[in-house]
Amino acid sequence: MLRKPVTKHALKAEMNVVPYIDVMLVLLVIFMVTAPLLVQGVKLELPKVAAKALPTDSQKTILSLSVVADGSYYWNVGSEVDIKSRSDQAVTLDEMVMKIDQIRLQHPDLLFFIRGDKATDYASVVKAIAALQQVGIEDVGLITESPDD
Repeated sequence: MLRKPVTKHALKAEMNVVPYIDVMLVLLVIFMVTAPLLVQGVKLELPKVAAKALPTDSQKTILSLSVVADGSYYWNVGSEVDIKSRSDQAVTLDEMVMKIDQIRLQHPDLLFFIRGDKATDYASVVKAIAALQQVGIEDVGLITESPDD
């Protein structure tokens, strides 16, 4: 007579999903690591549009700061935005911040505008804005030119 083999564990007819979960977690980690590396930047060609001038308070003094392509700065202080004339200039960022902070103490109602030359790199303009923020100037406008010029 034939006897059945004695087994301690009964056979299971269920599917073991643990290996599939492990594979899914490994794939998830791989995609999470590689996804940020794939996007380096998006090349854009910005449209040239004419923007309307912002209304300014004629009672306030205006400081228009220009960032030149060589990394130097010049500015004009007056009752209107003037980018052609220069009331003072600075070669370094620290010198510019020191002089503008002195002007700000003399004119507490000063409005700030920054203009970057076409050949100026973006980092120079951002450094100027960050340096102005460090001395307490938080409201800064950007000057642009119309595309017809």
